[in-house]
Amino acid sequence: MQAVDWYPAIKTLSRREQVRGCRKQRGAQVHATFNIRASNSPASANPGTSYNEHKPKTPPPDLPSLLLDSRIIYIGMPLVPAVTELIVSELLYLQYTDQSKPCYIYINSTGCTRADGEVVGFETEATAIYDTMKYIGNEIYTVGTGVAVGQACMLLSAGNKGKRFMTPHATAMLHQPKVPSTGERQATELNIKWRETLAQKKELLNILSQTTSHGIAKLEKDMQRPLYMTAKDAIEYGIADKIVERDSKAIADVMSAGAWDSAAGLVQKAI
Repeated sequence: MQAVDWYPAIKTLSRREQVRGCRKQRGAQVHATFNIRASNSPASANPGTSYNEHKPKTPPPDLPSLLLDSRIIYIGMPLVPAVTELIVSELLYLQYTDQSKPCYIYINSTGCTRADGEVVGFETEATAIYDTMKYIGNEIYTVGTGVAVGQACMLLSAGNKGKRFMTPHATAMLHQPKVPSTGERQATELNIKWRETLAQKKELLNILSQTTSHGIAKLEKDMQRPLYMTAKDAIEYGIADKIVERDSKAIADVMSAGAWDSAAGLVQKAI
């Protein structure tokens, strides 16, 4: 049998592998070169390190936070638990930051009812805010704008004497506490609710007697039906003291743009 020389076949196969490896290596070099050129081209979009230099380190403040920086609290909704929680928290925060500076409460609220008179909150929502106003040591400015109905009118009158304002076309209105829908309650439960409402009415009359300097008998008589007052009428009745004007001191000093940037963590790049 003739011997077969396998060496040439092995040598040829090895050569093919070498050619194939060279092609792969050349393709990788071309691909890398293309990436380098593309990254250096003007049209390439590569993330830079300078993009985040002017982004705030914290989220930008919302509008209530901006107002709170000027020590302004705005009540622009009916007095429901969520609103009361926010107002009480803001009052306590302002006292914590500086007990020597006043707080400014702007009121445009229908109190514990909606505009159509439906009860949406307990009367205690307003007394919680009132008690907090009297608890903190800060001077309280109140400004009625739009409407201040029922318990919101009581809060308007609860500011410091001489610091209670109303805008020229604002309206104030006093009314008795209202009983929410009773549903299918039993007669005993209705009696309990009636006594609770009567106690809340007495508390409201006592507070208004202190803030307006009227007797309880007069207040109770005037509140038998809704008592609407213009800004001038409210001043005469003792709910407010002045009509707010352009030069009235009803807002604290506002920080400059540079101070806001610094407080928000914005970095000003030197030119």
